[in-house]
Amino acid sequence: MSHAESVTPVHQAAPARLPANHLVDTLLPVRPALVDRGSVARARPGMVEDLLAGPDAVAAVLSGRQGMVRGSDLVLTGARELLAALAAAGSAPELVVYLGSALPASDLPAGTELLLFVLPQPQEPGTGGIPSDAAWAGFREVAAGLTATSTALFVEASAIANWHAAHTHCPRCGTPTVVQSGGWVRRCPADNSEHFPRTDPAIIVTVVGPDGRLLLGGGGPLDARNYSTLAGFVEPGESLEEAVVREIQEEVGVRVSACQYLGSQSWPFPASLMLGFTAATEDTQATPDGVEVTRARWFSREELQDAVLSGEITISSRLSIARSLIEHWYGGRILDHGEA
Repeated sequence: MSHAESVTPVHQAAPARLPANHLVDTLLPVRPALVDRGSVARARPGMVEDLLAGPDAVAAVLSGRQGMVRGSDLVLTGARELLAALAAAGSAPELVVYLGSALPASDLPAGTELLLFVLPQPQEPGTGGIPSDAAWAGFREVAAGLTATSTALFVEASAIANWHAAHTHCPRCGTPTVVQSGGWVRRCPADNSEHFPRTDPAIIVTVVGPDGRLLLGGGGPLDARNYSTLAGFVEPGESLEEAVVREIQEEVGVRVSACQYLGSQSWPFPASLMLGFTAATEDTQATPDGVEVTRARWFSREELQDAVLSGEITISSRLSIARSLIEHWYGGRILDHGEA
């Protein structure tokens, strides 16, 4: 064989290319929207007043961080009638917000107009228009049993109510602000500046070592049993990926070599958006910072399931993105203590 022939390259078939818009099939599934927030409709002056005057709008009720619930549902009752009954009882809402209209994917009739009443104090069930079989409960107390629609409404209502509670005055001049756009804008009457709801981005991460084991951590006492994914807030000027690398390094001393976004979950207590990632590391040792994380432990799939089933440890509940991320790594449903 000649020299020229010996250096002739061997041409191989090029690998098939995925479409430019191909989504990695490991992403967490997207849940359909259940409420149309009506960003255009709510900007119309007098829109909330018109709904309150009509017979069809329904209202959810919050007071502090508690919602009015009945069984697995957030209680929704006729807004016009409830407003009149609350006013007569001397407990008129301190804030009324337009939550939106029900979409076909919800368990409400499509187009149902939804309002939020925020009360200064919880009204006793059976008085002031509050149904006698209703109860006041925080989201964490009832989240595991709520329907999907009630969960979506409770989260949205809590997020906007928390923002209003913390942003009553103009940050520029201190003047009390005026609520507009159905409760989604606060305007300063002194300088005419507009202020909108804010959400704090936070990353939450499953860290996987070179042997495929998962790193979980926990805070509090060293003998506590709770373990979960690692998380932290995104700082100004930082990308999400940079936040993943920094937070994991700070909290457990592990260096992240790659990470991938998987999905998100609103967590409005008070105002977070949890952005879920999975991350890879070549490290096999973890050193908790002793402040935010006091315990860190690596688990194989078998070790994690055995530890949860036996009650040796507990992991995040199924209502959280932390559990979704852990089960995404696991490859299926993890049985809790006491489950068959």
